[in-house]
Amino acid sequence: MSLINKEVSDFKVNGYYNDEFKEYKKEDILGKWSVFFFYPADFTFVCPTELSDLQDKYEDFKKAGCEVFSVSCDTHFVHKAWHDSSELIKELTYPMLGDPTHALAKDFEVFIEADGIAERGTFIINPQGKIVSYEVNAGNVGRNAEELLRKLQACQFVAEHGDEVCPARWKPGAKTLKPGIDLVGKL
Repeated sequence: MSLINKEVSDFKVNGYYNDEFKEYKKEDILGKWSVFFFYPADFTFVCPTELSDLQDKYEDFKKAGCEVFSVSCDTHFVHKAWHDSSELIKELTYPMLGDPTHALAKDFEVFIEADGIAERGTFIINPQGKIVSYEVNAGNVGRNAEELLRKLQACQFVAEHGDEVCPARWKPGAKTLKPGIDLVGKL
């Protein structure tokens, strides 16, 4: 079953951000765009490469009015330990949410119960708290922050211009399509 337009359930989790522990709730994501970036676990191999790649684009996400939240089933204390000990992770400037009760991973349907970890799931949440785009990758396949940013921008464009759609590889400023007017054969 698709998660598109599913409203994120109420939640309350602890996170690590700006060298501090902070509580995060659903109210914190309402009224702006958000990305929830689930990864299996701290102190692993593919995860730091993805999180670092996301950091490289973080300013662009912020300019687009979007907050990024990385999420694993580790605690916020483990996030701090990883942040303090890893050269790549200490560069992160976006919140790292802890989900040791698996509430978020279960709500987003990425929890691997047998392993107690989350799948590699990426979710774009609109200002109303609804999922408008998502993908889930196998644990051994890393994601691309540049493509995620492009998808965010396309979701934002469509939300603002509901009568237009974004074709493959669309980027801000590129031609869009109007259903019923543009025909696929004309592309």
